[in-house]
Amino acid sequence: MDNNFSTTTSSEFAESQEFEMSSDKITDGNDQITELSKKGYQLLKENDTEGARHAFESILSLEDNNNYALVGLGDIARKQNNFNEAISFYNKCLSFYPSNNYALFGLADCYKALNQFSKAIDIWQQYLVHDDKNITVITRVADAYRKTKDFRKSKELYLKVLEMEQDNPYALIGLGHLSYDFKEYKDALYYWTRIYDLNQDNSDIRVLTAIGNCHRKLKTFEKGTYYFEKALARDPKNFYALFGLADCYRGLGMQGRSIEYWNKILEIDPKNKVILTRAGDAYRTIGNYEEAVNYYNKALEIDFDIYAAIGLALICKAQGKNDEAVKRFKTLIQNDPRNSRLYVDLAECYVQMNKTDEAINLLEHFLRNDGKNMQIKTILEKIKRA
Repeated sequence: MDNNFSTTTSSEFAESQEFEMSSDKITDGNDQITELSKKGYQLLKENDTEGARHAFESILSLEDNNNYALVGLGDIARKQNNFNEAISFYNKCLSFYPSNNYALFGLADCYKALNQFSKAIDIWQQYLVHDDKNITVITRVADAYRKTKDFRKSKELYLKVLEMEQDNPYALIGLGHLSYDFKEYKDALYYWTRIYDLNQDNSDIRVLTAIGNCHRKLKTFEKGTYYFEKALARDPKNFYALFGLADCYRGLGMQGRSIEYWNKILEIDPKNKVILTRAGDAYRTIGNYEEAVNYYNKALEIDFDIYAAIGLALICKAQGKNDEAVKRFKTLIQNDPRNSRLYVDLAECYVQMNKTDEAINLLEHFLRNDGKNMQIKTILEKIKRA
């Protein structure tokens, strides 16, 4: 369970780059249009979208295809997540003013919001022809390449941003995500830790849980708990912090602590099938089979869960209820015939029942389909030697 967060938002872009058409940029000769434009963008800045819409529509009644009005109406639609409507306004503006940077950015941002990243990249590249030093746009392109799984181009652009502005937070966060997505957890840890070092206790809570998740993946669980606990101190109900702590304590073999945090999640989300199963596993590990069965059954009441079903079969096996365990493992194998773990557990049940021939036949049958599985080969040889 890993949380993700984007690098820049439209509002952040407008604030940091003054990208929206501010009043000081409106210098058209027509005084009435100029005043309406200033009014429209000021109202939009104040989140009075209806007032802004009225101002921009008034401009169009005076001058068809006015670029400020078309972009303004596009910005309103984009702000309200009406992306297709916004695209229409931006494209209309660009049909008359092909190099309008504001329309280009708005259009690209709409495509990004619609997950049409290739189109967004094409538009942003057009923008960069006119302004190839715009850090915010470059990070946006890098983000889009990351979404399309183009590791090389994405990393190249993020690093370009860092050359232009050392420790740019959006590039560092983007590089963290990029590295994490491609399972380069040490690199992700480096970039996200740099963000934390720059901001310390003012760091976004998502940076804290991201660092914690890197430690989970690297199995440095004790270090992970430090960051998850810091996140939890700021938001006691944060799912990612609770999950991270539970999983770290599981990794540390501290099942009692992990149960504490699994149950905290279930207090908030009692129908979470995955967490019910994780809690069941923890109770089973410490030998509390009664509670484990209770949690597994709760998970299965929501929907079938292979891990909950395996957990119930493993409890039968641990309790010496081999006939019931065999029945459960056979059913599971029918539904998942390539899961070697199920064959191992079923074979061990047969051995406990003194049915070694059936155990050998079972494992040999599996090897006919997957002859390279070393775990199955090792267990088979061990049974034959016994």
